[in-house]
Amino acid sequence: MNDSRPILAVSLGDPGGIGPEVVVKTLAQASIRRRARFRVYGPDSALSHAARLAGVTPFWITRAKAEAPLPSDVELLDYTMDEAPAPRATAEGGRISFAMVSDAISDALRPRGDPRRVDAVVTGPISKLAWKLAGHGEFPGHTELLASRCRADQFGMMFVSPRLRVILASAHVPLMDVARVLTSARVLQSIVLGDQACRQLGIASPRIAVCGLNPHAGEGGMLGDEEQRHIEPAIATARSRGINAQGPFPGDTIFNAAVRGDFDLVVAMYHDQGLIPVKLLDRDRAVNVTVGLPIIRTSPDHGTAFDIAGKNVADAGSMTAAVELAADFACRP
Repeated sequence: MNDSRPILAVSLGDPGGIGPEVVVKTLAQASIRRRARFRVYGPDSALSHAARLAGVTPFWITRAKAEAPLPSDVELLDYTMDEAPAPRATAEGGRISFAMVSDAISDALRPRGDPRRVDAVVTGPISKLAWKLAGHGEFPGHTELLASRCRADQFGMMFVSPRLRVILASAHVPLMDVARVLTSARVLQSIVLGDQACRQLGIASPRIAVCGLNPHAGEGGMLGDEEQRHIEPAIATARSRGINAQGPFPGDTIFNAAVRGDFDLVVAMYHDQGLIPVKLLDRDRAVNVTVGLPIIRTSPDHGTAFDIAGKNVADAGSMTAAVELAADFACRP
């Protein structure tokens, strides 16, 4: 019998964090399994331990990576760990979490018709320090690894939540370096990618608000001139291409207008400018989407939360939303 459901790859993230817990709680929902089939990448021991703590009866079948895919709602590719997961950043946690997501990306890049191909990738939270300890410090996070593996020159981090959509013009950049890396081309790229992503989400004519970098959006150059030198020219170019971009607006007020419904997307200039309002309003429902890739990738908006790992208190809402959004994207023509 043909099964029209997409196949989603789900990497557990750092096995010492809350990734296994939020994955098992999400995929245990029958309504989620009706929307897609799942290939989970991670140690069976970690997923089974999380299931026991949550009182969930195992619902997956396990196979070795070298074996052929199995016809199942949820199959687990088992990874062997050299040591037990620890609720902190370790080289072992970095090694295995990097291997899991790398394999998931490889399967997403396979050609159509390949039985090992997946239609989207959902990534559990990783520790950037653990990746560095494991020798992968050249990648500040998932986004940069995905762009490298997919050979994407133009990409970005976009966050989708019930009340806000935000794309970042700069992501994992120290605050003191933001003004240096911010260019008209970079701001324009974020506007264009955000417009395209909104259209993929079914918004026919996206209304885009662009933040300024400085307080009061520079106050006419009195508090900084990045708005005049970089942001305003990017907005003008976007508008000449038919994109409804407006601004630059002060970052401390524009999110109120977006929540009110005046805009479909906000372009933030740096990480915390965009993520503080998202996480304040919709922390347990926000989803990180990597835009500009030839594959679909979503992720919850939280980290490893080592401090609560193994206590069965993690909220799986963001992971559930990430899976639902990946399934939505995968089902679109």
